[in-house]
Amino acid sequence: MPKPYPQEFRDDVVRVARDRGEGVTIEQVAKDFGVHPMTLHKWMRRANIDEGRSPGVTSTESAELREARKRIRLLEQENEVLRRAAAYLSQANLPKRLYPLVKELAADGIPVAVSCRVLKLSRQPYYRWLASPVTDAELTEAYRANALFDAHREDPEFGYRFLAGEAASTVGAMCERTAWRICHGNRWWSVFGKKRGRNGRRSGPPVHDDLVQRDFTADSPNQLWLTDITEHHTAEGKLYLCAIKDACSGRIVGYSIDSRMKSRLAVAALNSAVARRGEVAGCIVHSDRGSQFRSRKFVHALNTHGLTGSMGKVGACGDNAAMESFFALLQRNVLDRQRWATRDQLRIAIVTWIERTYHRRRRQVRLGRLTPVEFEAMINTAATAA
Repeated sequence: MPKPYPQEFRDDVVRVARDRGEGVTIEQVAKDFGVHPMTLHKWMRRANIDEGRSPGVTSTESAELREARKRIRLLEQENEVLRRAAAYLSQANLPKRLYPLVKELAADGIPVAVSCRVLKLSRQPYYRWLASPVTDAELTEAYRANALFDAHREDPEFGYRFLAGEAASTVGAMCERTAWRICHGNRWWSVFGKKRGRNGRRSGPPVHDDLVQRDFTADSPNQLWLTDITEHHTAEGKLYLCAIKDACSGRIVGYSIDSRMKSRLAVAALNSAVARRGEVAGCIVHSDRGSQFRSRKFVHALNTHGLTGSMGKVGACGDNAAMESFFALLQRNVLDRQRWATRDQLRIAIVTWIERTYHRRRRQVRLGRLTPVEFEAMINTAATAA
């Protein structure tokens, strides 16, 4: 089955095809972007239908129909939960515990989230009840934390060593390292200790370790991806580009362009790369410590696709030098060539340069004077032959 193209990529190709110059055919535009001419014709027909230029069912109407079916299915599940709950609670000789009912509904195919929402239950306590009781280690940790907190409340000037000695009479002896870990985790500091957090605003903590260590090489595609965000001014305002580069071939495997630099920009670029590359589980995605790459949405997207995150240090551009070099190349060849009046004008120029020039015409010395597309085709051919 062929890999689906991202919607953002389709829209960009349709814009380029509509704005093509005289003498440029649809087949030439399709060849420049690596798609089949019939595919490009279908995209243009779909765009005409969505914009009202041609009759037919628009994408919005199809999405609304799918959403309506999804809503009907959800209402049927909620009605089933209410019916089963009424029958369950009407039994006089059974204890009124709803967690067993949620388990029975889950076995019948009704999601736990739906059952808990209808019954006004929290999922986390349900899963705790479903899994196992509290372990002895966690119970001991809680008793020690309570004893340390009581000692800290009575004598706030004591450090963790003195607090451990005071708590020994209640919960028994504990090593100083354990007392320090509990006090540090709960921020129970001595009132005479040094002040913390007085150096002004700090950058956010990293959510991943640096797995690259400035070694931007890979033996095969989809082994190491590099990503970053750049911006440029237009007369309408700034335009932001988030690109993902394969360290093996140097190809830009995914990108997203938007007028705002939010976490959804990085997530859209990642989803675009996964959609175009297929099976990428285990690939390392290296970035700087920007808030977009530390967001919960981006981390969730990494975990969903089975990718491994990696981050450099704060203010160390050398930790992502390979991606910075691509943006410098884009800056010289596209962004700084002229003043851009609209965001769409700059967007088309960026997409055209990446897909037509950088991927298929710009030969790189480290690839043996091959373009990224030619280099990947050679690798895939060799792998198939092997």
